Amino acid sequence: MKIQLALDRLPKEDCFRLVGETADFIDLIEIGTGVIKEYGMDIVREMKQRHPGKLLLADMKTCDAGKSEASQAFSAGADIVTVMGFAGNATVSGALEAAVQFGKTVMVDLLEVREPERVKELSGLGVDLFCIHIGKDSQEQGRAAGTASLDLLADVPSARIAVAGGLNKEAVKGLAGSRVEIAIVGSAITGSQNPKEAARHIRQVIDAAQ
Repeated sequence: MKIQLALDRLPKEDCFRLVGETADFIDLIEIGTGVIKEYGMDIVREMKQRHPGKLLLADMKTCDAGKSEASQAFSAGADIVTVMGFAGNATVSGALEAAVQFGKTVMVDLLEVREPERVKELSGLGVDLFCIHIGKDSQEQGRAAGTASLDLLADVPSARIAVAGGLNKEAVKGLAGSRVEIAIVGSAITGSQNPKEAARHIRQVIDAAQ
């Protein structure tokens, strides 16, 4: 299982500091939606320039103009862009078309998608990477990501799966042995007094479970 470091609601200088401290233990860097809204494509470009060996995800959360927004992020250096699962099929297909042109990847964010039939429909469009996502507001109401959430993708056995939503060391351990390919970890690392050690501990949990 890979670790994706989610950088969101952070000043730009903190984003670069955190990646510098944790780079040895993470696999993907996520430029969060809030950071993109604050700093635009410039931070995507600079992050890729500083860390060309890491996969970079731009969390665009696109819900319209799929080809245009995906192309914008791919041109800036993103390897993966996110499109919302509730977006129209034309939007998803447009983003997938851009991914083919750039040789990159689309991740569909399943935030508030509740029906397995929609996941099957998205798979039929050509999506193979999905993110099961419990949003920040839902986390504050007591919801959390876990293996039960994987039922949404039970009918798409070939799907690649990422999970996001309040993941910490214990939650990541609970995902061990499941279908999850990417654990997306934010505040458990970025909010830690020692982000490097927090990332190291999560890496150790994953490695011990493999």
